[in-house]
This record gives sequence, structure tokens and C-alpha cells, in this order.
Amino acid sequence: MLEELPPLRETMAVQLTRRVDFPMLDLAGIAFYPRIFDLAHRFFEESWEVMCGVDYPYILTEMNIGFPIVSIKSNFHAPLKYGDIVTATIWISKVGGKSCTWQYEFHNQNEQLLWTSEQTTVCVDMVNMESIVIPEILRKGLEECNNER
Repeated sequence: MLEELPPLRETMAVQLTRRVDFPMLDLAGIAFYPRIFDLAHRFFEESWEVMCGVDYPYILTEMNIGFPIVSIKSNFHAPLKYGDIVTATIWISKVGGKSCTWQYEFHNQNEQLLWTSEQTTVCVDMVNMESIVIPEILRKGLEECNNER
């Protein structure tokens, strides 16, 4: 049950890492841009457990809540190359009643900025896809995930 969630971590951005694998590359030898968005979504899914103490599959299937993207802005600063270790720094810049704005920064193992993105998601009921108020149990973790270091 949600009442039994583990204590949340200290307030700050989430950092997660993954390697750029060969299937992510295009013929130019760099990460194909749709794969970068896929990578961002994988980080998005992983971040819920760190931020809110509950994994995204549980939110989707047990709570019947989803957070689809309704707005996205991205900038490609440098290519993601085969073998790079990407560190994603993710934080929430705004939590509204039914939506939240996510900030992403991808750096490689040399701390070079690769990609930035601002993504707004809306909280929806997975049964009817209608927007709903973000539950308090999730709101606390989202509000505490900021970029203050």
C-alpha cells in the first residue's frame, strides 16, 4: 500500500546513468535522436522510485495513474557517441495541480553537456485518460526533487 512507502531521499535532483549502446546509433555513428528521447523516458521511469519511493509500473498498474508528456522542448548540444556513459540529471521545476515540468540534462563521462530538455507531463486517470489532481503521496516527492545542490 502507498502508506507503507519508504522514506524519501534528501531534497535534490535525481542522477542516473546508462551507457550508449550500439543499437542506439545511426549511420553517422552517433545516437539517433529518437533513441535519445527513449533514453530520457527510461530515466523518467527510473526516477519515480528515487523521488517518490514507488516505481512507475506500480503507479501505472496499481494506482491507475499515468504522466504522459503534453509539451516538450529539447536542445542537442553535442552528440552521444557509442560507449559514452550518460549521466542524466533530472529535476522538477514546477508542480501544478494536475501537471509538472521536468528538466533534463545529459552529460557524458567527461562532463560535457550533451542534451537538455524541458518536458511537461499531466497526471491522468489511466482508465479514461482524463486529467486528475496529482495525488499527495506523489506530489511530496515531486516537489522535493529540485535542482538545489
